[in-house]
Amino acid sequence: MSTRKGILPLIVIAQFCCTSLWFAGNAVMRDLLLNFHLGAETLAHLTSAVQFGFILGTLLFAFFNISDRFSPSRVFLSCALLGGVFNLGILWSNNTLISLIAFRFLTGFCLAGIYPVGMKIASDYFDKGLGKSLGFLVGALVLGTAFPHFLKAFSFGLSWAYVIIFTTGLAIVGGLMIGIFVPDGPNRQAAAKVDFNIVFNVFKKPDFKAAAIGYFGHMWELYAFLAFIPVILSAYKTIHLSASFGISLWSFIIIGIGALGCVTAGYLSVNNGAKRIASKALGSSGLCCIFSPLAFFQPSPVVFLLFLIFWGFTVVADSPLFSSLIAQNAPSTNKGTALTIVNCIGFAITIFSIQLLNFLHKAFSPSYIFIFLAIGPVLGLLALWKRK
Repeated sequence: MSTRKGILPLIVIAQFCCTSLWFAGNAVMRDLLLNFHLGAETLAHLTSAVQFGFILGTLLFAFFNISDRFSPSRVFLSCALLGGVFNLGILWSNNTLISLIAFRFLTGFCLAGIYPVGMKIASDYFDKGLGKSLGFLVGALVLGTAFPHFLKAFSFGLSWAYVIIFTTGLAIVGGLMIGIFVPDGPNRQAAAKVDFNIVFNVFKKPDFKAAAIGYFGHMWELYAFLAFIPVILSAYKTIHLSASFGISLWSFIIIGIGALGCVTAGYLSVNNGAKRIASKALGSSGLCCIFSPLAFFQPSPVVFLLFLIFWGFTVVADSPLFSSLIAQNAPSTNKGTALTIVNCIGFAITIFSIQLLNFLHKAFSPSYIFIFLAIGPVLGLLALWKRK
């Protein structure tokens, strides 16, 4: 038991280190636009490139049952090292939009061997109280994605390149932590061979399907909101010229508070059930989507920032609980594949919501476009309530 208690912090810290690669490009987006003479639509394209890479990676990992057939710790290590290398590609002086998209795509591909595989490793160690364990793990993911904004906010005059170099260093450290100190868990049951049918068969189980659809609704909202937080903050400052706050710092705070949301939801799920707490979190963030125009037009920056903090807290709080429900209702020998394919579909959905916001941002005032993110929470709640 003491070994398991020591393992969880290692997985959490490694997950934080490696997932800092996710929004490394977003944190230095303004610098990329200036240095490589890119257009404003680059935000959506580069964010979507990471998602596309992650989607293709998870699809291949799922079809070939990679994390079930091979050591998850070694898969994690390999992908962390490669992801760090591709992240450095952003610094190439001859970059164009195409090459930047390629580097972000490859980074996203490597993240497919980090995020879902990290959850697989945790589930191999903690079969009981998995929701609480994944609360810490997904919280680390959230804090990791927010961390590049923190680095940018406190750059102290250093070149934007240091954000990229630092996040690459973190990824290498995180990969080595798992590869050296976290062996395969005691609950791991390795799959003997490739089973292509498992990708489809897992959805035949009603409880698994309900949890997966709830997760898909959550994902429709989550990454579109996270990617556009700097846009939200900038839009408010444009409407209210007297508002004064740092966009990078508050982007970090709003995204980072989600880590606390994940941990809190994980603890609450122990006594209240994962489905119940996930439903409340999903409903709360859905209401934030609906009432977002009111937040834009009220004049107090304090109220506006508190609203975004609450949204950032709730928008990701249900993520570990959905992952827990998915893992608990998946076949034991194919748990990694089940988590990976659901992640694949979930992140494919984020492409559509991110690009939708990108289109709406060009055509309408940003004050109104986030209402459309409520579609995901509504459909996710309907799936959970129908199954209940």
